[in-house]
Amino acid sequence: MNSLALTTGARHPFQQRDMPAGRQSFDGSCHCGAVGFTFRTALAVSEWSVRACQCRFCRSHGALTTSDPAGSLSFRASTPELLNRYRFGMKTADFLLCRRCGVYVGAQIETDRGRFGIINLAALTTVLRQLPAATPADYAAESSSERARRREQRWTPLESDGSQAA
Repeated sequence: MNSLALTTGARHPFQQRDMPAGRQSFDGSCHCGAVGFTFRTALAVSEWSVRACQCRFCRSHGALTTSDPAGSLSFRASTPELLNRYRFGMKTADFLLCRRCGVYVGAQIETDRGRFGIINLAALTTVLRQLPAATPADYAAESSSERARRREQRWTPLESDGSQAA
């Protein structure tokens, strides 16, 4: 996992005309705005798969996550030195947190099949009242290869704009 899709510097504006018909764009960030994301999906908010991972990290952050395998996702760091890539357990993904305010915004993984990510719904800049109830998820029994395969199938493809972080 050497190069992960993360835009650094000023926020890269997304041009509406590039978005396939029916897709909506949702922005999120940490509290201080140093680390953020743009999530694009054609799914209605009421159709999102909302998960409440039962691992200690996610429980301690109150994380509720979502992804769309047919959507797209980009993470950004306006102040790259404030981005904390945290790995734990099997160390198969980078969990993205802000060093200044401590907010967990999402996670990303790189496999032979590409780069994929999830967002933490608590980091969305707009409160979405139509969200479905979260489904508890326990991945403790997975092997690292099973975990990578699940993420490739369920997580959102990360956009690559050529400015990847080291």
